[in-house]
Amino acid sequence: MFMKTAFFSLLALTAAVSVPQTDYDVIVVGGGPAGLSALSGVSRVRRTALLFDNQKYRNAPTREMHDVIGNDGTPPAVFRGLAREQISKYDTAHFKNVTVESIVPLDGDFSSFAVTDDTGEKYTARKIVLGTGLHDLLPPTPGLREAFGKGIFWCPWCDGYEHRDQPFGIVATLDNVLGAVLEIHTLNSDIIAFTNGTRNPEYEAKATAKSQDWEKQLKAWNVTIDNRMISSFQRIQDGAKHRDDKEDKQYDKFLIHFTEGKPVERNAFLVDYLTNQTSTLPYQMGLEMVDGKIKVASSMRTNETGVFGIGDANSDGATNVPHAMFSGKRAAVYIHVEMSREESKSKISKREGEISRRELEEEANNAIGDNLDREWERAQIQGSFQG
Repeated sequence: MFMKTAFFSLLALTAAVSVPQTDYDVIVVGGGPAGLSALSGVSRVRRTALLFDNQKYRNAPTREMHDVIGNDGTPPAVFRGLAREQISKYDTAHFKNVTVESIVPLDGDFSSFAVTDDTGEKYTARKIVLGTGLHDLLPPTPGLREAFGKGIFWCPWCDGYEHRDQPFGIVATLDNVLGAVLEIHTLNSDIIAFTNGTRNPEYEAKATAKSQDWEKQLKAWNVTIDNRMISSFQRIQDGAKHRDDKEDKQYDKFLIHFTEGKPVERNAFLVDYLTNQTSTLPYQMGLEMVDGKIKVASSMRTNETGVFGIGDANSDGATNVPHAMFSGKRAAVYIHVEMSREESKSKISKREGEISRRELEEEANNAIGDNLDREWERAQIQGSFQG
């Protein structure tokens, strides 16, 4: 009996470490610029990959993308269509226009996952990329949602240049006005800040905590504060029709109405509203979050081995199309190298106790030669990656 038990124990110790057999190497969730970039990256090294796209995009309302070199002025839908067309030439790349309902880790020597979509179909993959994005928490102010991305926007780099040198509005709580002014003052000089009732002792204290001389700075930039309560935005001119493409200018016009007093006319607005994760998957999976974003290292890895967070959904502090594409590409590189290390280990290794997945991640970091996690965390603390 002892010899039989010892024999099977020896077999267990010498069994080969195995790479899981899955439907795909990688499953990417999210069909925006981040997810498309990740899919392109892994497909170019012939990793089998499936991208899920529920066709809901944060930048869908905007007329066109800007500050995207080579695609400046391209409508987001046109960009996505061209990206899909180009990626489709890789025979290892696949698309499904459905929503992912759940992602569950599977047991094994290396990471693998079971993915279920909203039709009930199931898939497996060794690595997961979440490019699920954010959505803007817009208040129910009449006229706001209809104009969002079309003269009312949150990113000066994305839409500000086309509305330069025009009468401009900032819609933000008092403590966030100065930050918005410092982002936009090189584009606009006629600025009114609409603080919607937040010029009060509470928000004045918050503004002072951020910058002792906030009021002097606003005066230096000739910024006027209108603290009336906003009741609605009324479009009186559409910049999609009134535009000068030679000069790259769009002439939107709005009347902003209040609960009292006369309305004010402005051509465009920079607004500051909170965001939330578009998908519940990060919470379902128990991923570590920071300020409502998926916490990632410089490699785009999350705290769950084999899961990567990219684009607006992650915590690196930047939310724009170039950042999304960068983060998707970066994740793709780390994923490929990490899987290659796993495959190499499976060819030569014998099981000797537990396999450390984190050690394999470190090997992938070292193989790429760019292990920046410590500097990444320091930069995040210092706010160097805000954008």
